[in-house]
Amino acid sequence: MRLRLVPEETSWDFFSRIRLWVGFSVLLLILSAASFATRGLNYGIDFQGGTTIRTESAQDLDIGAYRDALAALELGDISITEVFDPSFGPDKHVAMIRIQAQSGEESVGEGRIEEVRTALQSVVEDIRFTAVESVGPKVSGELIKTAAIAVLLAMGAVLVYIWLRFEWQFAVGAVVALVHDVLLTIGVFSVLQIRFDLAIIAALLTIVGYSLNDTVVIFDRVRENLRKYKSLALRDVLNLAINETLSRTIMTSVTTLIALISLIVLGGDVIRGFVFAMTWGVIVGTYSTVFVASAILLRLGVKRDWSKPDANEGNQFANVDA
Repeated sequence: MRLRLVPEETSWDFFSRIRLWVGFSVLLLILSAASFATRGLNYGIDFQGGTTIRTESAQDLDIGAYRDALAALELGDISITEVFDPSFGPDKHVAMIRIQAQSGEESVGEGRIEEVRTALQSVVEDIRFTAVESVGPKVSGELIKTAAIAVLLAMGAVLVYIWLRFEWQFAVGAVVALVHDVLLTIGVFSVLQIRFDLAIIAALLTIVGYSLNDTVVIFDRVRENLRKYKSLALRDVLNLAINETLSRTIMTSVTTLIALISLIVLGGDVIRGFVFAMTWGVIVGTYSTVFVASAILLRLGVKRDWSKPDANEGNQFANVDA
């Protein structure tokens, strides 16, 4: 007996309340824009500037104990990660501690560095600071600009790819859905004030790829059905394509969410922001594929020109040996 999250055959009309779904998306986009304009983003060290400290000790690393020791100093955003390297001996344990820039300063001052050293020495007596590096606001501003360019270029490449593979109406629908997903992800980070750093940019690019893959699967089936059912209305073709791929869409999303939710619960603080962005992106990406990309395609319409011969016509026996 096989597990099925949706019936084997469905005939749901996804466009019966399309105005409601489009209005819902527009409302979410307005709320996201309002939150971004009024509250902004809770930028992490990558975009805000700060100081990175590399530590070494002979004792095993306890990141939780490090974090507890530094919590009393009220340094703001702190990121602690363990560094692994095959060349390290059994008595060499390395950590990277990143502390956000303090108010009115470009980096953490010498006095605060000494406070950090003292706090950590109460946990690990032989701890040593082997490197202390600072990132100023100028470099952080360049990172923000570079990250924005990376996301825009990714969506531009998607536009060209879909345009070449399908018609321009498909390309517009896919890109609008991608913009929708990215803006809503940024919006939820603004509303919840979750730390926004370079890992979230990586998540945004991954969301773009995930949402695009889902959209292309449905659009490919739409193109097949447009040729198969030449007299069927575009709305009915879209409904048919979505219903035919619904099982695949739901199964892919659910299995991905199971892994992501496990990482949220067990992955720790270091990757929690990235995994949350991915989880939200999978949900909103699946939604936008059906109710945004397809709605745009239905609105723009598709010109069906059947005067051109099928590119595969006459080749059905090409692989048969004589």
